[in-house]
Amino acid sequence: MTAPDVSTPVQPTQDTPTLQQLLDRITDPGGRPVPDPATGEVVGHVAQGSATDVDDAVARARAAQPAWAARPDAERVELLQRAADAVEAAAESLAELLSREQGKPLNGPNARFEVGACAAWLRATAATELPVETVVDDADEHAELHYRPVGVVGAIGPWNWPMMITIWQVAPALRMGNTVVVKPSEYTPLSVLALTAVLNEVLPANVLGAVAGDGEVGARLSGHPDVDKVMFTGSTATGQAIIRSSADTVKRLTLELGGNDAGIVLPDVDPQAIAQDLFWGAFINTGQTCAALKRLYVHTDVYDEVCAALVEVARAMPMGRGLEEQNVLGPLQNRAQYDIVARLVDAARDGGGTILIGGDPDPDAPGNFYPTTLVADIDDENALVAEEQFGPALPIIRFRDVDQAVAMANRLDVGLGASVWSSDRDAARDLAARLEAGTVWINKHGGVHPMIPFGGHKRSGYGLEFGVEGLKAVAVPQVISG
Repeated sequence: MTAPDVSTPVQPTQDTPTLQQLLDRITDPGGRPVPDPATGEVVGHVAQGSATDVDDAVARARAAQPAWAARPDAERVELLQRAADAVEAAAESLAELLSREQGKPLNGPNARFEVGACAAWLRATAATELPVETVVDDADEHAELHYRPVGVVGAIGPWNWPMMITIWQVAPALRMGNTVVVKPSEYTPLSVLALTAVLNEVLPANVLGAVAGDGEVGARLSGHPDVDKVMFTGSTATGQAIIRSSADTVKRLTLELGGNDAGIVLPDVDPQAIAQDLFWGAFINTGQTCAALKRLYVHTDVYDEVCAALVEVARAMPMGRGLEEQNVLGPLQNRAQYDIVARLVDAARDGGGTILIGGDPDPDAPGNFYPTTLVADIDDENALVAEEQFGPALPIIRFRDVDQAVAMANRLDVGLGASVWSSDRDAARDLAARLEAGTVWINKHGGVHPMIPFGGHKRSGYGLEFGVEGLKAVAVPQVISG
């Protein structure tokens, strides 16, 4: 993922809020406790919203939208830039809260990185132009294509990158003159509520709202008659439910759903040279990333060398509590996800797979820590390959010819991302064109950029985010002809 250098924390200033100050603004002492997945300690308490709370938030957003849309684009751009400033001022406190609630470490491509990416995406969205397009201009006709606000956007986010994906939804929607109501994941509400509180220091009242809660809140938001568009990142099953609930009001949708990304390693690679990038393609955020590398197909000529190089990298990556500066891998965010990973690794072991490293969690250890796990000699039909593990376990499948690898990579009903690894870029591009995925990376995996469109194929969803296409996705096209 592309973000500014956030390896060094932003130095506090007099205006920098402390973590406790952020928590005081968003927590409800009588609300539901939110645990730290590394320790089980309570991070804070969150009020549980209801369908009525959604109705109220949508009504406020609906009332605020005409004035927000009427502002000159330059004013909305300036406010997004100021919102980025506010995020940067609160960066260290936001990163610490994110680390405690989500579990990801402060360092590596994790909490500080995510908060830095929030500011970077706000600035990139503010800088992106969507000019009026003249589509016909001749003696008989003049026609222009404009993009107007869609109205009120419902933004429903996940628990793996809760702050960053919220910004991916909110920033373009606001830029185009929409108002937004956010529904954070039940697992990571505090991070998103804190982020929206920081943004609302700058934004006009009721332009951005948030309601935390369970599935009742999400269902009401996605089916609300006064919500004009829903943006959702999460599971395919929930995405299908949103599609059904949106039908009566013919809502516009952007859905980034589940993935089970394949990577194909060709025989001309240098295993040592690609091992680090392969590792982070799979294990960024401890594997809890929609577009992470989740199935690795390696040509038999370099199979053993790639496996050995990955084991070497994995051994060097410390896992532990996110607030401890040396760690770069953390716990799984919730016990349900831990159980999925454990079940799939057990299935791989029972199916004859070779556990190269990991696969042996301590049942008495605190937190949701599952060790970094690499599994070789595994059949492509095994559950660890066929199901999305969304955690720190990577199956490595051997192949002998490229057609076989393509067939295995394409056989599932999801297609968010994929990658090809080769020293021959032209051959890699030719192979990439054969893969059924929304994005195919070459000699990397999972990197996103605020100006490069991103979206899924098959049951991984539809609609595009980022850049000009992302702005169009949160707007209504209007042709003026005459």
